[in-house]
Amino acid sequence: MDIDLARTFLEIADSGSFVAAAERLHLTQTAISARVRTLEQQLGRPLFVRNKAGARLTPAGERFVRHAASLVQGWERARQHVALPPGREQVISVGGEPSIWHPLLADWLVWMHHVCPEVALRADVDVPARLLDRVEDGSLDMAVLYSPPQRPRLVCELLLEEKLVMVTSSADGRLDPARYIHVDWGPGFAASHRAAFPDLPHAPVTISLGPLALTYLLTVGGAGYFRSGTVAPFIASGQLFAVHHAPQFSHSVCAVYAAEHDEEALSRARQGLRMIARQQMQEPPGPIPPITARPATVPSRSAMPAQS
Repeated sequence: MDIDLARTFLEIADSGSFVAAAERLHLTQTAISARVRTLEQQLGRPLFVRNKAGARLTPAGERFVRHAASLVQGWERARQHVALPPGREQVISVGGEPSIWHPLLADWLVWMHHVCPEVALRADVDVPARLLDRVEDGSLDMAVLYSPPQRPRLVCELLLEEKLVMVTSSADGRLDPARYIHVDWGPGFAASHRAAFPDLPHAPVTISLGPLALTYLLTVGGAGYFRSGTVAPFIASGQLFAVHHAPQFSHSVCAVYAAEHDEEALSRARQGLRMIARQQMQEPPGPIPPITARPATVPSRSAMPAQS
């Protein structure tokens, strides 16, 4: 069977709409409908019931979901293993959302280089929903995410449990809404944040990357939510201060993978992630130097301040 037919079927089943599946796959609705007709002819059963609300699975379609997912996963893994670079015995593909790469996954890549030199690595950055989809369809072996939602066929293993705390550059520890920096820590944090601060006006600055937001805060001042371990050195040095009575939010980092594809190389990769996560809990990252005014010319690398 054509793998594209199975992939199209899964997109429609996931989105509940031929239109949404066409957008995701960058195809026309006519092409999507043609693929479904071909698949239904091959299986001899209707797979969807279409109505004004979209498309829902028939009983035959519900039974086919697991088989379609297995077909796509098997093909993706076969394609990756056939494409092994010279001198490598296995390949692991890992994805993470942007703010999780530094330092956790960056340190993990170095660990893999030294401990598992026979393993080829593919690393991607994407939004959580697409990363989970790719783990499900087999195009990713593992995704590392903040507080991911549970999915039936995926294992969610806790790597790191931390708190998000509000800090400010003001010594009085008060929140000034006019100088608030909203850091995007994901949908779970957004929901908790709205519930805790229903009257807080829209922030004048919104940043989706934690390290970038912290550099901005240290440079121009303000307040925002950051990982407790990251801001601890700045609180200790008096550069930042905890905001009075601000709630703290749970912020867990998890490795998500499909249990049926838990091979030895992936098990070793997770072992490395656990070790690095424990080290980072014991040794919070060092200070990030604030940006200072510079001439228009770009200094040489040797003249730039060291980053820890």
